[in-house]
Parts: sequence; C-alpha cells; structure tokens
Amino acid sequence: MTRFHEPDLTVDPNSPFVRDASNKLGRRGYWMDMNDRTLVMVMTQGIGANLTNDEKRAHLIDLKREHLSIRCVFRKSCRPKGSRGAAKSEIIGKN
Repeated sequence: MTRFHEPDLTVDPNSPFVRDASNKLGRRGYWMDMNDRTLVMVMTQGIGANLTNDEKRAHLIDLKREHLSIRCVFRKSCRPKGSRGAAKSEIIGKN
C-alpha cells in the first residue's frame, strides 16, 4: 500500500497534505493549481522538503505528476550534464 505523508494536524490543521478516511487528498486544488516548476520548488525547498523520498514519490504519483519523479527523482539533479552552476531542482535524491 502507498504510504503518504501524515501531517500533524495539531500543528497545522490546514496542511495541504491532509487526507480523508479513504486516503483522498483533501486540498487537491492547492496542488493542481501549481505548474510543474512551482511544484518542484515546493517539494524541494518548501513544505515538502522534509518528506521522505517515498512520501514525495507517492504524492507526485497521486497528483498524476509522475513525470516529475521519472524526470527528477532518481537523479541528484534535474539539470543536464555539463550545465554550469549548482542544481536548484532536486525533488528526491537517491536513498
């Protein structure tokens, strides 16, 4: 069974990661309104930064954004080889 992040509702009852009894995402619109670039940033540098790799992967698949995990999850960086500068977009590093 897929293991999603379970936020502490005593700390943040309005967490965008909240799910109902049937494991459906409560604030799906919050996530669906984001473009891919914003979602990558939120998951790497924002509220998703502390999720485990498996939780991030499950969340992206549930949002039908698995192309982000396929493109970025299994590499250290989403930048092409040989590009200059530090990589900014890393969704999930290797475990």
